[in-house]
Amino acid sequence: MKILLLEDDTILCEIIEEFLVENGLHVKKFYDGQKALEAIFSNKYDLLLLDINVPSMNGFELLEALREANIDTPTIFISSLDQIKDVKKGFALGAEDYLKKPFELEELLSRIERTKKLHHIESDEVIKLNDGAIYNPKTYKIVMDGVEHKLRKKEAQLLDFFIKNADKTISFETIIDEVWRYEEIPTHATIRTYIKNLRPYLFENQIENIKGVGYLFKLV
Repeated sequence: MKILLLEDDTILCEIIEEFLVENGLHVKKFYDGQKALEAIFSNKYDLLLLDINVPSMNGFELLEALREANIDTPTIFISSLDQIKDVKKGFALGAEDYLKKPFELEELLSRIERTKKLHHIESDEVIKLNDGAIYNPKTYKIVMDGVEHKLRKKEAQLLDFFIKNADKTISFETIIDEVWRYEEIPTHATIRTYIKNLRPYLFENQIENIKGVGYLFKLV
């Protein structure tokens, strides 16, 4: 697992790097936002750990630039900015997690492991959706009857959430909390639209609408 670490506190940066390397992770560290951005454009990383108040380009600006360039590498902010407006901004920009300083290194490792599992990093696992469709959650791609289809990020996140909660009745509120988190709250109609986009790849009624409650996803 290749991690880019952006942290301008040199001592903290080296402590984090040493700890993560000891736990079997590969870390490339940067102290400057612009240099980190250039490295991300030139290399592939599995995860970004971004401080916010760093020279040249802050962490928020960096992530915004990446998303505008359609680079959706999972990102965890590590920052002393602890007000709710900062946390909400981080999630709104597309961060996977936000860890407030000071933090325990073991907690950081737990957040990394959670993100790793959520995004199936270092996994070639494919999931059978029906007799004609195979889904790779790492690439967001579905292969159906020999034709490859790439889901949009939010469609993939919704499908991943359904798969992880197969055979459970899930309320609209839970879907919003877990899939949209701190992003703008979607309407029920918006959720239904995303589900409608997923249905062509599934068995009929594989996503069952539980009227007035939410949905039940049945994994093959």
